[in-house]
Amino acid sequence: EPKRKAAFGSVGRRIPDRILHLINHDGESLGNMHRAEALKLMDQHDLKLVLLRANAEPPVYRLMTGQQIHEEQLKRAEKKKASPKAGMYIKELSFSSAIAKNDLETKTKQIAQWIEKKYHVKVTIRQAK
Repeated sequence: EPKRKAAFGSVGRRIPDRILHLINHDGESLGNMHRAEALKLMDQHDLKLVLLRANAEPPVYRLMTGQQIHEEQLKRAEKKKASPKAGMYIKELSFSSAIAKNDLETKTKQIAQWIEKKYHVKVTIRQAK
């Protein structure tokens, strides 16, 4: 079964790493520490522990409030929505430079419809013989 990337959110007390790099809720680095110390800080300040970078050595965690987690989830959702999709459609249109006026108007309307649907449009104009 392929490994799925976890959604951004609190990891709670399920921390597989013994040593981790911790960042406080203001963004200041607290350095490397043992998982027990991080959990103690989490409980003292009533914050949640969030994994930022799992592939770093040691992994980077951040103490965040519920509001900060929610805002970060919204930011990531916006970025994902704005980024191009893997199955993005590219429409290609090719016509001659000697195209009739009404044909050109029809094709221009078609291009406008594709752009409204957020398709990428590629137009090629061939030189008439």
